[in-house]
Amino acid sequence: MEIKEITVKEEWEGFLKETEDKTFLHSWQWGEFQQVMREEIWRLGIYDGVNLQAVCLVVKVAAKRGTFLLVPHGPVVKNHKSHITNHKQIQNSKFEILNTLLKKLKDIAKEDGVSFIRINPIWERSNENMAIFQRLGFRNAPAQMHPEASWKLSLIASEEQLFSGMRKTTRYLLRQALHNEDIMVEQSTSFADIATFRAMHEQVSLRQTFVPFSREYLENEFQSFVKDDGVVLFFGKYKGEIAAASFVVFWSGIGFYHHAVSLPQFSKLSIPYLLQWEALKEAKKRGCTLYDFWGYVDPKTQPKHPWAGPTLFKQGFGGEAKLYVKTQDYPLSKKYWLTALFETIRRIRRHL
Repeated sequence: MEIKEITVKEEWEGFLKETEDKTFLHSWQWGEFQQVMREEIWRLGIYDGVNLQAVCLVVKVAAKRGTFLLVPHGPVVKNHKSHITNHKQIQNSKFEILNTLLKKLKDIAKEDGVSFIRINPIWERSNENMAIFQRLGFRNAPAQMHPEASWKLSLIASEEQLFSGMRKTTRYLLRQALHNEDIMVEQSTSFADIATFRAMHEQVSLRQTFVPFSREYLENEFQSFVKDDGVVLFFGKYKGEIAAASFVVFWSGIGFYHHAVSLPQFSKLSIPYLLQWEALKEAKKRGCTLYDFWGYVDPKTQPKHPWAGPTLFKQGFGGEAKLYVKTQDYPLSKKYWLTALFETIRRIRRHL
């Protein structure tokens, strides 16, 4: 196998369109967003002869805790037809892809002075997939950069079937919002409305004591996707006042519930349920076959995790959990271990 940089958007997106396990963190637009945020990127294609077998977006992250190479939700591997390729051959192919990629990342690391490589895989969390990383010398990372699990809902069914497939309590709360004449949902693709979303995000972050995304981050992410009609802001209003909002990305036949905010003074009105329902319907209108609620933990086993409450909300709409191989690190220098210690302490303090 060999690696070449991909410089044509159509080749990159065309490959991803034909794959199943993917998120927008490997989209061409996400690479553009990273560049706007002043990060260096590489779009790598892994070829078996003339055939493209996998793509890998690599981001050089320069943070206070250390400089490293990050692969967000990748590499994304070509779908294999089970009747043509047996299971052992698929695993061997994945090993060769990852081994080839690791060699390239080491070369990049030498030139750019990074202390470790971090891969946030989109591969199913199985013993066999985890063993591939272990064989190559990776270790579980002390922190995750992006979700290691997600709650996903197939949109193949009709709207009526999706509604009936919801949890009974979710249907009840959604009906309340639908029948309340003082509640309405508006969609926006206006850049000016990012300021409104960011102000709400900051207000909630102060109450819930988390660090919000900067206005620059949200603005640049929005601009990177809106030019391809790939993002919508949903605003839920009560008597004309904005009470809740969500930032939904639409890419490659999937809707992604990426950012959301809800003001506490409107908590009894069930507005987030209506926002989510409108986003699901919009995804279906756009021909999406899957809705990714983004970020999942098991509320039964991790009831104190900050994502436990949001996960219960997401589960009410139906769907299933998808678990990915945990974030993997490949240390390259002694500096890595200081970073690992720092991230471990921070994770414990945040109850993650």
